[in-house]
Amino acid sequence: MIREIQAKTMLSHRKEPDPWFGVKYNMNIYRGCQHQCIYCDSRSECYQIEDFNDVLVKVNAIPLLRKELASKRVKGTIGFGSMSDPYTPVERKYQLTRQALEVIAQMRYPVHMLTKSDLVLRDLDLLKQINEVFAIISFTLTTADDDLAAILEPHAPLPSARLRALHTLAENDIPCGIMLMPILPFLEDSPDNITAIVEAAHQHGANYILPSFGLTLRDRQREYYYQRLDEHYPGLSEKYQRTYGERYQCVPANIAALQQHFTKLCKHYGIATRVPRYTPPAAPAQLSLF
Repeated sequence: MIREIQAKTMLSHRKEPDPWFGVKYNMNIYRGCQHQCIYCDSRSECYQIEDFNDVLVKVNAIPLLRKELASKRVKGTIGFGSMSDPYTPVERKYQLTRQALEVIAQMRYPVHMLTKSDLVLRDLDLLKQINEVFAIISFTLTTADDDLAAILEPHAPLPSARLRALHTLAENDIPCGIMLMPILPFLEDSPDNITAIVEAAHQHGANYILPSFGLTLRDRQREYYYQRLDEHYPGLSEKYQRTYGERYQCVPANIAALQQHFTKLCKHYGIATRVPRYTPPAAPAQLSLF
């Protein structure tokens, strides 16, 4: 179900940019996500999304964004996609992400877009304009296997489509890379999977890969994830329960070896393991009167 709502605010902010993503201001134009990835932590009760199958559209997002940006004294990177993909399919109708990018381009703010969708290419013209200040686009990729992704991320564009979009962005000199997260224990925690992702990232022009080996599970999301595992991989949820119990952080048993393997591959291909950061222009020097 799609419901239109009125938001009270659009931007959350941090005193300093986020150490992982370089984001100072964060925004989510939609709540809930049509991609319906089975591992998404946004289903957790703490986020207060009553039904993650619903998509709530903040129809007043653009005037709110314009007003809030006009009041900011410090320019910093605006992040899209922390709670809901900015290119979830409903964006084709409402085009609120595109309208937000138009405002950001006009006001000359930097952006970091996190997405699983090749729909980002629709806004290539605006991203090129924003990149005169700073723009990076990160595609989440947990597997390079389209068949596996179709189970884990049932309504998201396939990894092959994301990689093609990444290649197009790279050809247009827009910094882009991979969010290698989460890596699901017992499904994706093999050296072969990591190798396939890093090699595909290299072949398609990725500047960086930011990894997080493992999965977070809590309350409502744990229950949903186990239900989906039972449908597709009978017996695997019991293996999770025996291995992790009620733990929030579920890391692979071979995490150290995976990290070492990943680091070696990235060094071989010359791929950074941190995202680029926006650097504000230096303030003009004040001239002395004497």
